[in-house]
Amino acid sequence: MNSLLISKLIPAALLLILGILESLGGLYFQDRRTKNDWTIELISLLTLPTLVQPGIFILTVWIGKTWCPMYEDYYINLSIGWQILAFLILDDMTQYWWHRLSHINRTMWKLHRPHHVVEEMGVLVTYRNAILYYALMPGIWLSAILIYLGMGYVYLFYLPIKLTVILLAHSETRWDRFLYKYRFLNPLAWIIERTISTPSTHFAHHGLTAEDGISHPNGNYGNLLFIWDVIFGTAKITRQYPTKFGAWNKMKEPWYVQLLFPIFRSKKPESELHSLFTKNDYDPSIGYKDFDR
Repeated sequence: MNSLLISKLIPAALLLILGILESLGGLYFQDRRTKNDWTIELISLLTLPTLVQPGIFILTVWIGKTWCPMYEDYYINLSIGWQILAFLILDDMTQYWWHRLSHINRTMWKLHRPHHVVEEMGVLVTYRNAILYYALMPGIWLSAILIYLGMGYVYLFYLPIKLTVILLAHSETRWDRFLYKYRFLNPLAWIIERTISTPSTHFAHHGLTAEDGISHPNGNYGNLLFIWDVIFGTAKITRQYPTKFGAWNKMKEPWYVQLLFPIFRSKKPESELHSLFTKNDYDPSIGYKDFDR
């Protein structure tokens, strides 16, 4: 029980601390975040850990106990190293490909779109995705299966570590600047920025356009591990931060359309969220174009 409580409290406490630090820095007192943005961020922040993820885990355990009871805790005695590797591959690497697919497939992009239309960074950006984006995410389902197979104890430590890295990668505190400031830390910085996601590499992913020489909107997809980008050829490391963020299709949509698409759809025929397939579907993989209706 203590491990379960700590597993939940660590990312929650970090989110609060980073949010306070960002507020003290003036981030949330600018006018870039609308009431609609706040609603998207707060609902996303609540639904993933309280509804989507628990729902998937409960359903998976129920299916396992009903149809495959002989496999419950089947790998509980597997060495911790192999269990960690299982989560890194079946959760984190599959999330890399899920994320990458959402920047290639125009329908998938509609579910990932809320994560990119905001024009500034910060920890509240972390979970901005349509609910269906997470509900269908293979990594969450595969993690649930691994837990059913007996790897739940390792997951209690794996998850808060992963969430810590992801939250820090979105945070305006930009903790990695310290590594770039001192020359003697450069070798350490070289290893870290190729291993895990950092503000510099992930901010580049959120940058508005690659024309600035820093942003990499269609790359740097890694969540916990950035090494997937290095391995699969989508990495860009500049140790700099974009000055403009967002997505080139900036059409404003109500929070319920962005989070609950395709259950709720835009009433605007010209919107990409008007239907699953429209004549106005925008390809996020192409370069920036100023489109704002």
